[in-house]
Amino acid sequence: MAYQLYRNTTLGNSLQESLDELIQSQQITPQLALQVLLQFDKAINSALAQRVRNRVNFRGALNTYRFCDNVWTFVLNDVEFREVTELIKVEKVKIVACDGKNTGSNTTE
Repeated sequence: MAYQLYRNTTLGNSLQESLDELIQSQQITPQLALQVLLQFDKAINSALAQRVRNRVNFRGALNTYRFCDNVWTFVLNDVEFREVTELIKVEKVKIVACDGKNTGSNTTE
């Protein structure tokens, strides 16, 4: 089972809205829409694990942190993100970190 975190991204929300429209117009079944979302979860987790190689450093003041169900959540204030030539400052950021080794995305179905 892959993490479903990326369903709340712009891409994930657009996919869900499109699937909802297709269900409403009876062009696909809710079961097919669920299968599409599960495939999206697997594909996005795999793509991010295998294809993304960029690194960004960040620094900020830790506001809160939590560890629950093997998921870390951090809220930082006054954060600076640095890439090689870019610096971006934000007032507040929430980081959710999951163990990528336990997603089950490496299994064959």
